Amino acid sequence: MKQPLLSVKNLSVQFFDKDKCIHAVRDVSFTLATNQILAVVGESGCGKTTLAKAIIALLPPEKIAIKGQIYYQDQPLLPFVEEKMQAIRGRRIAMIFQDPMTSLNPTIPIGKQLEEGYRLHFPKAPLQEVEAQALNLLEEVGINDPKQCLSSYPHMLSGGMRQRVLIAIALICAPQLLIADEPTTALDLTIQAQILELLKKIQVKREMSILWITHDLSIVSQFCDHVMVMYAGQVIESSSAKKLFSSPLHPYTQKLLQILPQSRLTPFEPIAGFPPDLSTVSPGCSFCARCDQSMRICLSQTPALQEIKQDQLCACFQYDPRRKS
Repeated sequence: MKQPLLSVKNLSVQFFDKDKCIHAVRDVSFTLATNQILAVVGESGCGKTTLAKAIIALLPPEKIAIKGQIYYQDQPLLPFVEEKMQAIRGRRIAMIFQDPMTSLNPTIPIGKQLEEGYRLHFPKAPLQEVEAQALNLLEEVGINDPKQCLSSYPHMLSGGMRQRVLIAIALICAPQLLIADEPTTALDLTIQAQILELLKKIQVKREMSILWITHDLSIVSQFCDHVMVMYAGQVIESSSAKKLFSSPLHPYTQKLLQILPQSRLTPFEPIAGFPPDLSTVSPGCSFCARCDQSMRICLSQTPALQEIKQDQLCACFQYDPRRKS
């Protein structure tokens, strides 16, 4: 069996805020294969971005506690050693952030920001090689005038161009794993479609794996191979994208899919209630209070994530074999 590119086992992340402990990620396990696009979906605050930043060690170490195991190929990343992560971050694992205007430095030309990562990982590369790499990559991500872009500042570019620049910065060292944290959220639908098409083209060309963080299931259906649904810091369902959309198992996933606009005549039905307070971990299913299919056992016991159908995992007592039909 081929070794996964990324393997996460029983990962938990806790934030400490004054006298509170926020259980942001709780016992998450998954694998990501080479040349696979895995979507992590769920409402805001479910732990998606925290999970992504934990993998690449971008969380403030003085305010968090991380438990579990993270392997890049066969190399353990936990416990994090910053010197080791600097050699991996950007070179082997790169990240595209959500907002280009907060990710790009407004006082530095695009060219210098693009070349910075390459110089860090290839310090002996001649200047001509660095500049050629930056120029070629801007062309690859669809910048019409790459030479002009190199000397431009972020505020001189459109939102779509800034996002393309962020993609170029993430790809400059040819990483094997790209973590994309909702990179199309701030873009209009036309530009969003262009960025998705661009990333898919690059992913196929480079045989790159992508961990795609999003709350937009309409993107997942057309872009991703596999889907992992998170709720209250936990993985509650995991399956191929095709199976998730054709036969979702978890009540939360079913409700997420019902929110997708089918037509202008379809009324919008939000999920009733609110996610639980993650500073207080209570026994039972985290979705119980919002679920119209909950049972008595859901109040007192936490369902385990297990295979219900072939390649479909779900954490729900609806599928417990002890339940009478």
